[in-house]
Amino acid sequence: MKATKLWAAALAGTMVVGSLAGCGDKSTSSDATATPAGTDAGKKKVALKVWGPQEDQAAVTGYKEGWLKGMCEKFNAAHPEWDITFTYGVCAEGDAYKTIKNDVATAADVYMFPNDQIPDLVKIGAIAQLGGQTVEDIKANNDEAITTSVTYQDAVYGVPFTSNTWFMYYDKTKYSEDEVKSLDTMMAKDLGNDVVNVGMTIDNSWYAPSFFYAGGCTLFGENGNDASAGCDFNNDKGVEVAKYMIDLTKNKKFMLNKDSSCIAKFKQKKLGAYFSGSWDYTAIKDALGEKNVGVAVLPTAKIGGTDGQIKSFAGSKAIGVNPNSKDTQVAVALAAYLGSQEAQETHYATRGIIPTNKTVLQSEAVQKDPVALVQQQVVNTTSVIQPVLSEMGNFWTPVESFAKEVVQGTVTADNAKSKLDSMVAGITKK
Repeated sequence: MKATKLWAAALAGTMVVGSLAGCGDKSTSSDATATPAGTDAGKKKVALKVWGPQEDQAAVTGYKEGWLKGMCEKFNAAHPEWDITFTYGVCAEGDAYKTIKNDVATAADVYMFPNDQIPDLVKIGAIAQLGGQTVEDIKANNDEAITTSVTYQDAVYGVPFTSNTWFMYYDKTKYSEDEVKSLDTMMAKDLGNDVVNVGMTIDNSWYAPSFFYAGGCTLFGENGNDASAGCDFNNDKGVEVAKYMIDLTKNKKFMLNKDSSCIAKFKQKKLGAYFSGSWDYTAIKDALGEKNVGVAVLPTAKIGGTDGQIKSFAGSKAIGVNPNSKDTQVAVALAAYLGSQEAQETHYATRGIIPTNKTVLQSEAVQKDPVALVQQQVVNTTSVIQPVLSEMGNFWTPVESFAKEVVQGTVTADNAKSKLDSMVAGITKK
């Protein structure tokens, strides 16, 4: 059965939609029942404003006016009980919060956003809590890690459609599949005097925490959902992590990625491996040649004498609903469809957007895609779901400042503890 029919069938039952009472309050629930299908004259007229990135509104194979409009038109055709007029706006996922907060009441009814914006969107009353069949489908169609990424204070706030994390690319002519399992093995290998072994944007606070996780440290508790647990990056294990990062960045076989300098090194055949994500695959494939591009989960690192798994932050991009919408029921149904199996299949086929839907992930096309397979593996095995907490607002700047000081050489083995104390104080300040 096609996903459009499944969504239509789901709407025959009861759907719970959150209605945010005010800033900082959790959504309360109200019941909405689907409008029965009727004659053309009896159709319910609905106006929906939909926002998505420019790339989803550009011409692609099979959709002259873009994937987003194509999916909305399919949704409209699947629901004869509604006469929907769509208005489209361009808003990149990462810009959702800062754009919506300007005027929540007139913002899009349905929009795309990165999951880490959920606490801020909840605070300004811009995102509806989902419930009923919509949440049941999200849990059934996605791995637990992905469902967790859109869960905040035990409530689900978005329909996920792609995962977001990073992993490792390597030159198969320089490393074997076995060698890339250990960062220390990789760094110890002699690749030649003019060849750099590993490149990374280590001074970025999305990448630097991976070493603290490898060293056994925690952020907001073991599961990343307990703000009261704080951050222990400044304990004895954290000091060992700092020493490892210092030694790594001082090593001439390591390079800091700046302005795609690592991709340029790949093109010159003077780099062994690089930590990045799916967005760089095409450029790296062009640089190395498809047969030489290796894609792998993150390696281990020997920190404080113990091998630990380097773990990236992982999250998702999702479709959200504005609780100020005049037709919340229809908006939720559209959001569910834009994250459905059918929509994700089309999104992957037209734009290469890696799916989260478990059925689509098992499709022949995705199973032949090394990046999609590794990204899924990383999300489920070598990553930490980025904490969905408002306290993360204090996290990024202190960590980036610390990592930049490591690169600059102002963090040393002697002052590492005090530097870590300052970083953690910044993360946990009220």
